[in-house]
Amino acid sequence: MTSARMRPTFAIDLPLPADEAARRLQYQLGVSQFADESMGAGRFVDLVVDEADRRIWSPQLSIQIEDLDGGSVLRGRFSPRPDLWTFIMFVYFFMAFLMLFGASLGYVQWTMADLPWGLWALPVGLVIIAGLHGASQIGQRLGQEQMHQLRSRLDDLVGKALDSPETDG
Repeated sequence: MTSARMRPTFAIDLPLPADEAARRLQYQLGVSQFADESMGAGRFVDLVVDEADRRIWSPQLSIQIEDLDGGSVLRGRFSPRPDLWTFIMFVYFFMAFLMLFGASLGYVQWTMADLPWGLWALPVGLVIIAGLHGASQIGQRLGQEQMHQLRSRLDDLVGKALDSPETDG
């Protein structure tokens, strides 16, 4: 989990069909002490950090279970909260738009023999994007222990789900 990716991912192979694995995982979530820190529907589950320990950099673990031949695969992805992720992506796209607009304006200014001050949008946008990426790396380091807690919580739930016999359902 120390990679340069913004949303680290992993996969766990399961010996059960996806619907059965999801049903068992949902059951284990419902009877676990973490029922309040999880949300799920169908083959999707989100595990979040306890509210008392939640900070702006706190991750959430999104899980999706997919069918495979002879079983299924659980795909997990650590990411910021959806509202924070939306803001981050908004800033990225806004900076890209600003850079494109600045490059176009600067080109027009340059071809008209004016001072091409619009080109300043390129380094400013790059600095802001690099700063945002650096902040995401710092946030991942700050939230690394919480990522490990969420992963061990998931491993515990998956172990119980695989060990449990048929559950009501």
